[in-house]
Amino acid sequence: MLSLVLAGMLSGNAELVDLDGPAKSVTAESSSEGLLREAKTLRYAQRWFEAAQRYRAYIAQYPNSGRLADARFWLAATLEQNQQWDEAAKAYGEFLELHGDQRLLCAEAKLNRIHCWGMRKGQSADSIPGLAAALADPTDEVQVAAALELAQCKDPRSLPALKKGLALPAYADACSLAMVSMGVKPEAAARQARFLVIRIKESGKPEVVTIRLALALARAVGSYLSDAQVQQAKAKGYDVENLMDQAGKLPKGSLLFSVEDKNSSVTITVE
Repeated sequence: MLSLVLAGMLSGNAELVDLDGPAKSVTAESSSEGLLREAKTLRYAQRWFEAAQRYRAYIAQYPNSGRLADARFWLAATLEQNQQWDEAAKAYGEFLELHGDQRLLCAEAKLNRIHCWGMRKGQSADSIPGLAAALADPTDEVQVAAALELAQCKDPRSLPALKKGLALPAYADACSLAMVSMGVKPEAAARQARFLVIRIKESGKPEVVTIRLALALARAVGSYLSDAQVQQAKAKGYDVENLMDQAGKLPKGSLLFSVEDKNSSVTITVE
């Protein structure tokens, strides 16, 4: 029968000793968990610097812990919250290199690292090369996230991933706008536009009247414009009688055109 005795009580470093087997330290296990709990508490209190210190201490003191992956991930996330972008990107990289089997945390770590690199575009030597390398990631979401950051620098390497992003509902609008900003027509943009939003502000009145028209009813826009405003729109290259095709080529959030006369100003956006 297994016999256990409590030893070392006078020293304050209690151990459970199995007389038929090796000793198992209770103090070491509780100390490691306590350090992680302290780091978590500091992180929840938004005391990022102190939390990062605790996570680093845990990693150094317990290199064989089964919770090392958690500690490394939350160290990186804490540095990111503290806006230590370069240190956070490096910490995410170490996590990904050492804990590639953590599928869900790895997916988040990749996207968070892209955010860190994006915050340092033009300032850190690692940011642009890191973003460019992420374009080859096997995950579409990671490719698109990196492309959106690179598109802000008008980097043409982002275009293939931006086109891929047009098919992802969560990224379609952002990718469309990014491509337009780079002077490239997004082929799938027509599927994104659903309404024309007409905002009318009459002179001398603070209120703005907002009218939403289904894209199929775009021909009715002319009824909200004065003759002078219709002429302004035509001068800008917009045929008020045939707006549906023109609006359908633009991504959501795009300003179609704006016109004004002495009585009112009108803006029309695609949403």
